[in-house]
Amino acid sequence: MAAHGPTKAAAYPIAVLISGSGSTLRNILERCADGRLQARVAGVVASRDCSGLDHAREFGVPYAVVPRPKPFDVHSFSAQVTAALRQWAPELLVFGGFLSMYLAPREYAGRVLNIHPALLPAHGGEGMYGDKVHEAVLASGARVSGCTVHLVDAHYDHGPIVAQRVVPVLDGDDVHSLGERVRKAERELYPTVISWYASGRVSVGADGRITVAGRDLRAGTT
Repeated sequence: MAAHGPTKAAAYPIAVLISGSGSTLRNILERCADGRLQARVAGVVASRDCSGLDHAREFGVPYAVVPRPKPFDVHSFSAQVTAALRQWAPELLVFGGFLSMYLAPREYAGRVLNIHPALLPAHGGEGMYGDKVHEAVLASGARVSGCTVHLVDAHYDHGPIVAQRVVPVLDGDDVHSLGERVRKAERELYPTVISWYASGRVSVGADGRITVAGRDLRAGTT
């Protein structure tokens, strides 16, 4: 595990966890840079040396690569990820296509987010990511799909739901067309939820129930 790059001083610090191309990371970085999102990416953790790290380098964001051990030991892996994260003191952890199980310590309780490209609890679980999700939605005959931001827990795509945005499934849709419609919704919903955290509007009760003061998704649906 090695960290690279300078650390910038700014407002609400988040860390993004990635495993692939980093399209979610780039969306967040661009919105932070132009002021649409009042936060900053304090650091990036990748589970492998992936192309998504190019976005971190371009924006001058420090990063760490924490490879998945073989055989996979979730406790050892999670401890290494946590050690990398602590150097940047993030207030919020954001999964951006992070394909490894991560068991966050209590200090991050209620502050670890993932976005899933379907309306959970449907079409979620281990192995359900990317085009596999859209294939399952189309095969089910569903007339709507969308995306879900939820808290991360010890199960894939399982934690309490923070917000959802609905998109239609249109006649003639294929994986590509549906996927692009969902990704467009993701690009809007995820920064919206991050902004709720950055402005201190999110509270998580002892029962795990989430409350957002003044919730407003505008064109979206909760």
